[in-house]
Amino acid sequence: MKGKVALVTGAAGGIGGAVVRAFEEAGALVIGIDREQADLTRANEVEALFEATAREHGRLDVVFNGAGISGRRFGDGPVDRCTEEGWDTVLEANLKSVFLCCKYAVPLLLENGGGSIVNLTSVLGLVGGDEDFATHAYAASKGGIISLTRAIAVTYAARHIRCNAIAPGLIATPMSARAQNDPGVVSRLADLQPLTGDFGRPEDIAAAALYLAGDGSSFVTGIVLPVDGGWTAR
Repeated sequence: MKGKVALVTGAAGGIGGAVVRAFEEAGALVIGIDREQADLTRANEVEALFEATAREHGRLDVVFNGAGISGRRFGDGPVDRCTEEGWDTVLEANLKSVFLCCKYAVPLLLENGGGSIVNLTSVLGLVGGDEDFATHAYAASKGGIISLTRAIAVTYAARHIRCNAIAPGLIATPMSARAQNDPGVVSRLADLQPLTGDFGRPEDIAAAALYLAGDGSSFVTGIVLPVDGGWTAR
């Protein structure tokens, strides 16, 4: 990625921070964005962010959309108990933010002759979560990211924009603190993620992001890459 300009959202998080480091180590100039710098659910702030990127760096090659939330504290849960506030808050933070970042990234990528978008989804966008993972607004938002990723991939493939998604399993980050401290979830790890029987590392996701962002995946678009220790293979 030497010489490429990459924008990473959720850069202060466990996964986003690991992606920033991986991209920088690979030679990219990285613009790390987190909630203190822009509200990614507001179109004017996202537009200004990408305009500033173009103005200051003259190009954009890669976007990693990693910003997102877990919505339990807002009322997310099983569909019969999920509150409207929980639904709206999670869909805005997780799905609308990705839509807006892609909306304003694509024109810059097209000006540059193409590029790569990598969106962070979840295994819960691919499989139904049981009682330990019954956050249905979260699942809907992550499923929406998958559909958006595929639609972007097909629409812009002939113009050399690639768009792919990564679906992590349980990763040891501050966002997964509830699961890490839940003895019931921990006791299930050998079944959920049999490859290690443990939580994954942010660096596992960053390695996948580096592959999808870089030239080594130049013939890859529209995929959802599970990085989940075997969860979705069951």
